Amino acid sequence: MAANSKTILKKDIKVEGNLFEKEDIELDGEIKGNIRAEIFETLKNSKVSGDVKSSEVRLDGILEGNIESNKVYIKKNANITGTIKQKTLSVEEGAKLNIKTETSS
Repeated sequence: MAANSKTILKKDIKVEGNLFEKEDIELDGEIKGNIRAEIFETLKNSKVSGDVKSSEVRLDGILEGNIESNKVYIKKNANITGTIKQKTLSVEEGAKLNIKTETSS
């Protein structure tokens, strides 16, 4: 079985439109659109305007939109606005949040 692959979008990349990936996405750039991936990770320079659906989400940049995920990790540089529907939620001290959370079963 092959190891999981990862799509990496560097900080000079800007995408307008939905992004769907069967594997993982690491973002340090900007996306205006909805995102689906197995694992979605944003770095501190990232900016997302859209909804995210993923089994695991790790956020360290700006996100304006709703998140649906089993596991959500919000890092200290994150600035999140929207609704998060998750099974588990972890937030580092320093993160800026304007969110509503819903626990899914």
